[in-house]
Amino acid sequence: MSRLRIDVEAIFASHPFARTILSRLEAAGHEAVLIGGIVRDALRAQFDADYEFEPLEVDIATSASPQEVRALSGDSLIIEVGAAFGVLVLVGPEGHAYEVATFRTEGEYDGRRPGAVKLVRSLADDVHRRDLTINGLAARSDGWVIDLVGGVSDLKRKLIRAIGDPAERFGEDYLRILRAIRCACLIDGEIVPEVAQAIRRHRTGLTLISAERVAGELLRLLGTNQAARGVRLLDEYGILPLILPELVACQGVEQPGKYHPEGDVYQHTLLALEIADGYLADPLVKLALLLHDLGKPEALERNRGVNMAGHDQIGAELAGQICRRLRLSKEASAQVVYLVREHQRIGHFSQMSRSKQVRLLRSGEERARPLGDFTARFPRFARLVQLMIADCQASAMKSSGWLPVLAHTARLLPHLQALEQLEGARRLIDGHDFLKLGVPPGPELGRMLEQVREAILAGRIVSRRGALAAARRLAGQR
Repeated sequence: MSRLRIDVEAIFASHPFARTILSRLEAAGHEAVLIGGIVRDALRAQFDADYEFEPLEVDIATSASPQEVRALSGDSLIIEVGAAFGVLVLVGPEGHAYEVATFRTEGEYDGRRPGAVKLVRSLADDVHRRDLTINGLAARSDGWVIDLVGGVSDLKRKLIRAIGDPAERFGEDYLRILRAIRCACLIDGEIVPEVAQAIRRHRTGLTLISAERVAGELLRLLGTNQAARGVRLLDEYGILPLILPELVACQGVEQPGKYHPEGDVYQHTLLALEIADGYLADPLVKLALLLHDLGKPEALERNRGVNMAGHDQIGAELAGQICRRLRLSKEASAQVVYLVREHQRIGHFSQMSRSKQVRLLRSGEERARPLGDFTARFPRFARLVQLMIADCQASAMKSSGWLPVLAHTARLLPHLQALEQLEGARRLIDGHDFLKLGVPPGPELGRMLEQVREAILAGRIVSRRGALAAARRLAGQR
């Protein structure tokens, strides 16, 4: 046990059921500890004054068997996710899920997962089968830290070191390669030479890992505030061609220096991501930013080297293919593809008609949210603006590209409030009103209805009376 304590009260304030689980196990005579990232991050807050500790996920390891854990948790919802591997998930009254894992050793790996698991009573045996020293830290319920692998020293010095032989650790599970790079970005750490060598040696093993697991680590990497550095490390270690060959294809694709003095498409993308690291945490927006200019090489070829027009639509197609390859959810894929497809269009927002501005703004609108909570009410548009700011800042445009968009958005808010009071265009008039005016069902009726609704969105019609008057005029012109 080290001489350090973490602030467990800060953890239990957000996760009171974690204290309950530990207390029950300890009272029954079992060893039970907080382990992994929660301990690493709580200690990091002591070593780094700029780091703000936020206890999100809490993992618990114990000498108790799954059967013993289950017997002590009769009043809890228990999810069987890996009982054969000694893992149960307990759901507390507040709705948080806590992974409770029996101490174990593992063997007979195939580069993806252990083929054999042996449950043990020793914390030391459990810790020594883990990946990195900074992830092998544990803490008792009173906060005292248990460091059996030198994790505290490495965390202080910001070093990424494997527990034992790094070649063995990565050979056991190739996904640990991505985890090492992510942790380097997470703690602003340096990967020690022997770990870097093992990463290069085993990198092709990542092709054996399921797309879902790779995508999960990639998104976690993008969720750090050093995502751009992470992508550069992936490139440096020869991993990027295995995961995102389309991004590698952007290297050396030159852009007009007048608009992109920062360099080629790849350099622009990495600079935009680096800028986003300073204000953005959403990994899906960062993924879209990473993919937003993938269409430029093909667009340049299609346009015979004259320009890159149409790269947004080509990029959206590529983004969709990549999202499917990474097995992202339909919702996540749709968000990424939307951002890539619309990243050029948003730049013309101030030149759009008001009705088109309203339609773009309201794409994906959450009508149940108040207008005052802009990001929650218009999440797609808000993410699009976040992406656009980084994109513009990484080019010659700088704030001249995104400030007009924000200004015109602010001017739209009173109009949106008026539309809210009118309960929206669809409440003012519908197809039945045209039928009553003698317009038969069909495309012509649809076009007339759309014309009136465009006028409503643009603010030229502000009442049902005005909408009906416009409908009568259109019906009379048939």
